[in-house]
Amino acid sequence: MTFDMQPTLKGDLLYLRPLAVKDYKALYEVAADPLIWEQHPVKDRYKEGVFKQFFDESLRSSGALLAIDTQTSGAIGSSRFHGYDPKANEIEIGWTFLKRSHWGGRFNGEMKRLMLEHAFQFVENVVLLVGPQNYRSQRAVEKIGGVIAGKRADAAGRESIVYKICKSAKPIRIE
Repeated sequence: MTFDMQPTLKGDLLYLRPLAVKDYKALYEVAADPLIWEQHPVKDRYKEGVFKQFFDESLRSSGALLAIDTQTSGAIGSSRFHGYDPKANEIEIGWTFLKRSHWGGRFNGEMKRLMLEHAFQFVENVVLLVGPQNYRSQRAVEKIGGVIAGKRADAAGRESIVYKICKSAKPIRIE
């Protein structure tokens, strides 16, 4: 069975659908907040030119999802599936960012629950790579059950902490 990298996933708080060219303006409005990126390795992603490169890369990845608040129908962020490896029986979830008004766990928790449930139909392991200085993301990944599994370079070649969530490690703690 082939991994569906861009499913449509629905929850109580949000739904995820494949990112499209038409989503640029709405997603940039979210990403234009410098505080979202303050601990991220690419701290200037709030600048439109830098974000445009990220957005275009997201489209080319064929794994990016737009997160939409079910109450407002507005874009609140995005995430991505990447690096499906059938031999290692794993997929990466990453490139996640959310509007600050949606920080605090509930929305990220539901996003990751939906993505993990989808991933575990195809693989046994999900990895999440987080920058060593991105403490906020490290805590968020730990809240959903991620366990440190080492270090490796991310897709851009930067050293990252590897978190792993195994299908067999249920239940997934989503707050």
